[in-house]
Amino acid sequence: MLRLLTLGLGLLSLGLGIVGAFVPLLPTTPLLLLAAACFARSSPRLDAWLRSHPRLGPPLRAWTEHGTVSWRAKGLLVALLGVSLLYALGCPASVLPPLGQVSFVLLAVGVSAFVLSRPSAPPSSCREEA
Repeated sequence: MLRLLTLGLGLLSLGLGIVGAFVPLLPTTPLLLLAAACFARSSPRLDAWLRSHPRLGPPLRAWTEHGTVSWRAKGLLVALLGVSLLYALGCPASVLPPLGQVSFVLLAVGVSAFVLSRPSAPPSSCREEA
């Protein structure tokens, strides 16, 4: 039963992660990391598929093996968060109350700081082995 729940959570996370690649404010990377963790515990076949996927696999492997995030991914994250902030704070249709706006700014700054602080390439000792 636990295996089925883990598999279901992994599939849900994968689906939301893929949607998040196109929808601002829906976090792609954490959802894909959650999917990978769930698949590692519930489905070796889906785990292998996700890790070997031509688009999703390389950044997933870079994070799980070395804790790295590419400069391209960092730039995309900061740009999309910036656009989301501009929309949420400047759009007249925005329904965020002042506390929600402050919370969103703090969350965006925190996420950006964390991602920008991650290395962009594996340590040199790992690159020599590859």
